[in-house]
Amino acid sequence: MRAPTRLGAALVLAAGLALAVGLSGCESNPESSLSAGEGQGMRLGNLLYNVQISRFLNPADAEDKAYLAGQPTPSKNEYYLGVFMQIQNEGDAPQRIPRRFTVVDTGGTKFKPLASKSLFALGLGTMVPAGDQVPPPESTAASGPIQGSMVLFRVDDQAIEERPLMLHIPSPSGPEGEVELDI
Repeated sequence: MRAPTRLGAALVLAAGLALAVGLSGCESNPESSLSAGEGQGMRLGNLLYNVQISRFLNPADAEDKAYLAGQPTPSKNEYYLGVFMQIQNEGDAPQRIPRRFTVVDTGGTKFKPLASKSLFALGLGTMVPAGDQVPPPESTAASGPIQGSMVLFRVDDQAIEERPLMLHIPSPSGPEGEVELDI
């Protein structure tokens, strides 16, 4: 068997680079899509949403207690679900964060966000100044381990069985966006 030549190695490297560029081009602007997964940006109007992580929260866990401030202990068949995100206002005017986020399971059951007293909670219905972001730099949520603001939901056993769960985000104009939650 012959040893590869420099030209052969260069061609293989160039082909690999072209393939990588081509594959990344398949989703060259994921922000223009109305559906995304966790960690992918999605633009609705002038707001760019990025769901960083979603996870079930344990009221007995020391870290999770801060996320669940003021919440009652869930019943035997209920669980708290935290959806943590960053939102960037890319417009020239203040933009309102929607109030009506929903989580929907594959059976069509909808779960509404809970009011939260947590310092990590996303201020539903609040304004994001032009060119600014949520959570604001130096805030508790931005400085926390996840570095995102939380929307809190209470889901039941059936939702856990009927995954994937989808986060629906209302748009100020046009169709809503949806993010598949990775839980």
